[in-house]
Amino acid sequence: MSVCYNTDSIHKEQEEVMAKFEEISTLLQRGKAKDLAALVSEELAAGGNPKDILNEGLIAGMGIVGTKFKNNEIFVPEVLIAARAMNAALAILKPALADSGVEPVGTAVICTVKGDLHDIGKNLVKMMIEGTGIRVIDLGVDCSAEKIVEAVKENNADIVCLSALLTTTMMYQKDIIDALKAAGLRDKVKVMVGGAPVTQAFADEIGADAYTPDAASAAEKARSYFA
Repeated sequence: MSVCYNTDSIHKEQEEVMAKFEEISTLLQRGKAKDLAALVSEELAAGGNPKDILNEGLIAGMGIVGTKFKNNEIFVPEVLIAARAMNAALAILKPALADSGVEPVGTAVICTVKGDLHDIGKNLVKMMIEGTGIRVIDLGVDCSAEKIVEAVKENNADIVCLSALLTTTMMYQKDIIDALKAAGLRDKVKVMVGGAPVTQAFADEIGADAYTPDAASAAEKARSYFA
């Protein structure tokens, strides 16, 4: 006795699922937070897989946003709007992810260093990294080395992201790396640095693992550590 499968029906169902993911991605890219949250809720209520919604819809959408940003097709305001939509969707999705046993791929600690109060770039990097499925601990601005070391310990962090927008504060990024070494944590984390005055040469000089010139590149680099 053989079992016959209706392949047309299966293909139609698959197409419908992919169309929903595409719609989620599109709403995110357009920054339609309310519509996106409603669609994610609808998909969960219909029995949608939370991990698939995250990976195929939200993370895929933020990936497109990042690519467009790097190519100068969109700019900071559009990225911020998309990231806020992502956060609105994640607020709906996180309980379902937890219930289904889906964990973040890793943890990053991010801050603007001591003596520096600039936060727009740091906030943008945070949102973009969160959009790759990484949990981000945001320590804010004017952040001391001691506070960062403590956060790495408490959260078992994998990555430390340091922002400095002033030439007078960028050297403090080295102090933080030295503090991580002194605490025996340097080999346990990847240190990423950025900010207007920071360069690849400076990152190499202070012993950072990575320098990225923009938020999209930072998100790509951070995610690559968990490939």
